[in-house]
Amino acid sequence: MTRHYRFLFLLLGLCLSGLARADALTVNLLYVGPPTSSALAGVRQGLDEANIQGRFLSQEYKLSQDSLGQALAGKAGAISAILASLDSDALKQLAAAYPGIPVLNIDNEDDSLRSACIVNLFHVSPSHRMLADAEAQWRKKHPDSAAHAQAWHYSMRKYAAAQLNSRYQKAQGKPMDDAAWAGWAAVRLLSDVVAHNQTAQAADLLQHMKKDLAFDGQKGIDMSFRTTGQLRQPLLLIENDRIAGMAPVRGVAKATQLDSLGLKSCQP
Repeated sequence: MTRHYRFLFLLLGLCLSGLARADALTVNLLYVGPPTSSALAGVRQGLDEANIQGRFLSQEYKLSQDSLGQALAGKAGAISAILASLDSDALKQLAAAYPGIPVLNIDNEDDSLRSACIVNLFHVSPSHRMLADAEAQWRKKHPDSAAHAQAWHYSMRKYAAAQLNSRYQKAQGKPMDDAAWAGWAAVRLLSDVVAHNQTAQAADLLQHMKKDLAFDGQKGIDMSFRTTGQLRQPLLLIENDRIAGMAPVRGVAKATQLDSLGLKSCQP
């Protein structure tokens, strides 16, 4: 049974038995990044869906926004996690300023951030190396293909992806792209951790994300974080704006061999 279905059964059990807590658990999230971006649109979509889920579990998700300067000045207040769309230096500064709080990198693909293995920095978007590895696997089977790797595509339909794309298009008025998917996924994986462990404490979330995350993300397989902070995930191969295949590429690597894409462990 996948994590997705296990969670649905958990929700159903809570609804039927009336065990949802009367005192709402508040989850305060902070977004640091451009005020208008696909990343933020994805975060907002994830927040809306987390609050729909939260009504059954007496959990409420709130989102605030700060500039990098405000966040580094320590004005964020009590927060459970930080969602960031920033350059590499800014991400490092933010993670250092909040060492006990999970910082989720939404859309920075810099390989050096992964090899640095910053203990509270989690990377939802794939790295440059992951994308390159996916393309290299694809070309071993399709040498003449010009396909490129992406985290997401608006035409994805399997694994309830069609419903996610439809919800996003309706709510945001535009197709879901890679950064939007990563923003949505950042909030939804956090809400999974909160729901399963009944905690909004940053230190608890930090540990649970490292040890027992199994997040589907509408990609059809449980995904988790490596010691590098990178989210293991399958990638799409896109050619002529259509999905040509997925990586890991069958025949080159096992479909479940997510560590065949990107840096596997910390490097000095």
